[in-house]
Amino acid sequence: MATLLETAEAIEAMPDAAFAADGATVRDTLLHAGEFIMERWLQAQGVQPTLEQHEGFRLLALQRQAACADATFNACRESCRELVYQCNVADAANDTHERAQHLRLAASVTKHLALFIDGKLENKALGEFCCSSRPLRAQDNRAANPATSEDRN
Repeated sequence: MATLLETAEAIEAMPDAAFAADGATVRDTLLHAGEFIMERWLQAQGVQPTLEQHEGFRLLALQRQAACADATFNACRESCRELVYQCNVADAANDTHERAQHLRLAASVTKHLALFIDGKLENKALGEFCCSSRPLRAQDNRAANPATSEDRN
């Protein structure tokens, strides 16, 4: 069975005409791949992946579930949302070339998500550099408000 990365690369290499006939299948494949990636992380953490949906997508619910336990998962929130967005835009596209472009981009985002999660499975701290990471937010707050409560006393 092909890996998720191989599947995404195969989708990226598909000719435009293939997306006209198989666009819905490709879309479903990419969304399920995203779900599988997030399920894999949750299961590795001993968490039962949710079957619920958020904003109509299970992928977004899985990302939220992962972020509740680990704030560094905010780093992949936009990747999950971008995957959903590109798939939706591809569905709405009237032009085969436009549909192909959006599904290829969705495949690229799927690869990015898979690589991020694989990296987190190796190094749990991956993603702490994210702009929404707590240490960076705290540092920004200290820079914006140099007077701390100790200075005021």
